[in-house]
Amino acid sequence: MKVLFTDYDMKSVELEREIFREAGIDLIEAQCRSEDEVIRAAQGCSALLIQYAPVGDKVFAACPGIGLASRIGAGYDTIDAVAAARHGVWVSNSPDYGVGEVSLHALAMLLDLIRSISRYNQAIAQGTWHYTSVPPIPRAQNLTVGVLGLGRIGKRFAHYAQPIFRRVIAHDPFLIDGDFPQYVERVSLETLFEQADALSIHCLLNDGTRGLVNEALLSRMKPGSYLVNTARGAVIDIDGLVRVLATNRLAGVGLDVLPVEPIASGHPLLADPRVLLSPHSAFYSVQSEVELRRKAALNIVSWMRSGRPDYPVVTGTRRPPAR
Repeated sequence: MKVLFTDYDMKSVELEREIFREAGIDLIEAQCRSEDEVIRAAQGCSALLIQYAPVGDKVFAACPGIGLASRIGAGYDTIDAVAAARHGVWVSNSPDYGVGEVSLHALAMLLDLIRSISRYNQAIAQGTWHYTSVPPIPRAQNLTVGVLGLGRIGKRFAHYAQPIFRRVIAHDPFLIDGDFPQYVERVSLETLFEQADALSIHCLLNDGTRGLVNEALLSRMKPGSYLVNTARGAVIDIDGLVRVLATNRLAGVGLDVLPVEPIASGHPLLADPRVLLSPHSAFYSVQSEVELRRKAALNIVSWMRSGRPDYPVVTGTRRPPAR
């Protein structure tokens, strides 16, 4: 039994290798950047362990022996789930490994923007020591915070934010009213952007959310408002965001994720003092990284043993190889 590790940016994959070794599974390592590279590397393999590599119809058609694609992460947008279902391929993820880390990172970015901590630090490094060295700071207790996407992470963010801000509002069309916490007010998408003084994005990336936060929607935000994204980079139309920033409508933007990573040198976001960036690290703690990687690998072990991964997002029909 063989598993292809399609690509990874970890310094070592000994964690995964040991998990598979104990299960009697061989791990093949690659650094695939295209479906053609995945197809070439996946010959003789029964499952894929994926970090960022694109996997879709072309791979599933060319590799009938692949029965499971397990994503290292909660999001699985690099895997064409519709194509996987059509070919009978299981898809799995690690949905709950970093709820605390991501929600806390989002809140930390937002509070940094509101309190101008990073900008104070920059001013001090440039020789200015005064509380007025940054733009005016609003009182957080007077602000309305908005949440786009009220899944595990969005709810945890709302829980953290509720004691700090005056009001918490959210938009999530996939939840019934009973799934909204009592302290979170349900609003429409347009109202969310119009009423939130600070907005945090926590939705999945799919055909319905790709580019959802565009120039028109961002232009609805209040002058002096704040935006944070720790979900998926492509949820925001970055060109539209740059244009809205040029109007001085937004007081601060925190981005842990971008449509193209890493950000290109010379990108206008790098020169804007209102923009706070982190390197797709919201998920990270020493413990969460281990949990993330273990769950993604154990999805494959469980499928090999029972025909079903621990965390399926697409139910397939392809079976593991006979032992």
